[in-house]
Amino acid sequence: MELPARTFRVTRADLVRYAGASGDFNPIHWNDRTAAKVGLPGVIAHGMFTMALVGRAVADWAGAPDAIVDYNVRFTRPVVVPDDDEGTEIEVTAVVREVTGEGLTRLDVTATCRGEKVLSQARATVRKPR
Repeated sequence: MELPARTFRVTRADLVRYAGASGDFNPIHWNDRTAAKVGLPGVIAHGMFTMALVGRAVADWAGAPDAIVDYNVRFTRPVVVPDDDEGTEIEVTAVVREVTGEGLTRLDVTATCRGEKVLSQARATVRKPR
């Protein structure tokens, strides 16, 4: 079974807010010159911010944030965020891999940006909310 896709818009303003909340002020997340100097294609979203957006989609599908029992990803490509009002989009989809006898649902999750997968081995296990 495939779950409905979720799309999240990410702008530079989101990166600034996330930097303030997380304390991660690495200039690759806000400065084009620094990003280029280290070989990146542009300013990139924080990996943990990307992971949090995907986690939000999983929590919404599960019906409650505390329904997530396990959640793991590997980062494969950066999410490049242009310096404009539009930013970029991350699309999150998932398929049910297994429903266990204990009432747990295992999901294989996919996150893409501009048609490219930005996470691999993204998996979540959720339980029905109480």
